[in-house]
Amino acid sequence: MSKERILVAMSGGVDSSVTCVLLKKKGYDITGVTMKIWDGGECKDFEQRSHACYGPGEYEDIEDAKKVANKLDFPLIVFDLCKEYRDIVLDYVTDEYLSGKTPNPCVLCNRMVKLSVLLDKAADAGLKFDCVATGHYVKSKFDEEKKRYLLLKAKDKEKDQSYFLYSLSQEQIAKCIFPLGDYTKEETKKLAKEINLPVKEKKESQDFFSGDMSTLFGGKGKPGEIIDKEGNVLGEHRGIQYYTIGQRRGLGIAKGLPLYVIEIDKENNSIIVGKKEDLFEDELLADKLNWVSIENLNKPLEVKARIRYRHREAKAVVSPYKDNTVLVKFEEPQSAITPGQAVVFYQGEVLVGGGTITKQKKI
Repeated sequence: MSKERILVAMSGGVDSSVTCVLLKKKGYDITGVTMKIWDGGECKDFEQRSHACYGPGEYEDIEDAKKVANKLDFPLIVFDLCKEYRDIVLDYVTDEYLSGKTPNPCVLCNRMVKLSVLLDKAADAGLKFDCVATGHYVKSKFDEEKKRYLLLKAKDKEKDQSYFLYSLSQEQIAKCIFPLGDYTKEETKKLAKEINLPVKEKKESQDFFSGDMSTLFGGKGKPGEIIDKEGNVLGEHRGIQYYTIGQRRGLGIAKGLPLYVIEIDKENNSIIVGKKEDLFEDELLADKLNWVSIENLNKPLEVKARIRYRHREAKAVVSPYKDNTVLVKFEEPQSAITPGQAVVFYQGEVLVGGGTITKQKKI
């Protein structure tokens, strides 16, 4: 029986806990590691209604992870990454919102914190491990022909989380295992109940931040005009950081028909609104690219692209553009292409790569 040493990144939730169960069953020598990222600043006066990655619910999550470790009889170590999380994730998210973009903190956290800083801290603490496991619903394998590590969609297509891992390096994928890739969410929950895990009834965290996001901005940002495509002033916004492409509610304007945010103009501190059909565009530009199944993109490539986590993949051609960017041309126009969000490319089950949307191009 193998006694390979595996670190398990534990959140205190059902998925990472069942990951521990599966690895223990296979005879692996596991150690749980959990990140402490909330420094007691923002969210401290927030009445917790649902768990989020950052906020006071962290106390309960850490205690839940400890309960699971005690039940399954393996060590759990909690690492304080408050400073690193603020420097890497919170500051980035704040800057992006203030720039009129809608960032994806999960992508950044997975690559830069959970599968980088956390592992460095574990190694510095003297922990010996051969690989790291997470509770993500995704698969990985080494392709002998390509000589590359690949990420593939999970068995549970509704739960598949490959989108959030597109930015991982070859070195990171090589050291990771994802035991839940061959399980559905229902199978995971069933196993948690069969084992009678302390977290078997726990609900998933849905957000990255608990409480009022305005506490992140420290008074930065200022009100400005809400205008239509013709430049007519329809109202006033409270700061571009509070709006996103496709938003309809909370605009505080009435024009006799539904209006949506179709563009955020940072230079003029304006929110541009329009009709639903104005949200549809067939091209985008993206930067901060990372390629997984290929070494680089040097010619147009047919893919299916996902412009946000819950977006249905759409046929597209991704082509090298200029200044290390790509142009993505969709077969059919897509709704609410949002700067700051990730665009991720697939060929069948295989994740090709992805990047950060910088601009939506008009049809």
